[in-house]
Amino acid sequence: MIDVQRIIKDMKRLAEEISTTVTEIEGMILMASINNQTTNAINITRMAEDLQYLVQSDMNNRVFQIQRMLANELD
Repeated sequence: MIDVQRIIKDMKRLAEEISTTVTEIEGMILMASINNQTTNAINITRMAEDLQYLVQSDMNNRVFQIQRMLANELD
């Protein structure tokens, strides 16, 4: 009977350790997920800024080309 009680006590201790480890793993997964969300948001923002810059610079180039064409037509 003492052996059974010792085994049960060891099983409870192991279960507590496993529970603690699982909780730590869940915390790490959650933290990684939060970090990925932040990284993804930063990347999306940078891509949007780059796209906006490209569109704006392309528009400026087109405006310049149109102005040059109009100037050539007026000459």
